[in-house]
Amino acid sequence: PIPSASANRTRAFKTTYEEKYEKIVALLKREKKLIAHIKQVAAAYDIDPIHIVGSLVGEHTYNVTAVGSVQTYYIKALSYSGLDFAFRYKNVRVQDFVKRPEFAACEQAKGSGALWSCRDTVWTQHFKGKTVDGVTYEPMTFQQAFFQPFFAGQTFGLGQISPLTALEVTDLVHKVSGYDTLTPDNPQAIYRDVMDPDRSIVYIAAIVHDAIEAYKEQGYDISGNPGITATLYNVGQPRQRAAALREAAGAKGRKLPVENYYGWLVNDKLDELRSLLGNGS
Repeated sequence: PIPSASANRTRAFKTTYEEKYEKIVALLKREKKLIAHIKQVAAAYDIDPIHIVGSLVGEHTYNVTAVGSVQTYYIKALSYSGLDFAFRYKNVRVQDFVKRPEFAACEQAKGSGALWSCRDTVWTQHFKGKTVDGVTYEPMTFQQAFFQPFFAGQTFGLGQISPLTALEVTDLVHKVSGYDTLTPDNPQAIYRDVMDPDRSIVYIAAIVHDAIEAYKEQGYDISGNPGITATLYNVGQPRQRAAALREAAGAKGRKLPVENYYGWLVNDKLDELRSLLGNGS
């Protein structure tokens, strides 16, 4: 089922999901340069461009409504670049919080994806909904606790990317696209990257590539299923989910990943979405 937050947001704007779907498809049809950029970036990250299109369409159908043109996102990106803010929870910055002994094992992680995924897991296991050293931690995710400095449910730009997800793929983006490595010490740079339309496409590709690799490590090939990658783009935590799926499958059985409503939409509209990729040169 579609979550109530998505349904409420859609009702508040007096739109239907079909209208929102048509809006993002219309934007992709108009923005020929964007489609060309999507294809170019997909090739660099060794993924089918349909995964990027599917992720964009899912986000703008069920999360936000597409704006009239990509230009609007450039203007929004500039508005965040000069703000003074930090990623903190109960006045403790995330870069200080992760120095606690509970996170020590994460320092062995290879790469930003494994590192931040480990920290996410430690938060869930040791702090979420618990009282530690006299401090009560609310039953919220790591993302909700530390990475929403302005308002709840916070994701940004064309790809609706969260700051935590951007941090997870920063090593891959640095390696493939040469962007500066992101850190929580410079939150403005994170917002610049996820708000800028051209850069956000790069992060979408990296997020999809990262999810495909996480599942491959557990013995699953999801590279040909844009419904699954759109689902993972929506829910995040590909490493935890792939490991849990492998564990649930056990040594003998085969258990396959399942799409959510994002994935169903993408698979249902696949022919139309593929036709959009004929637009860019």
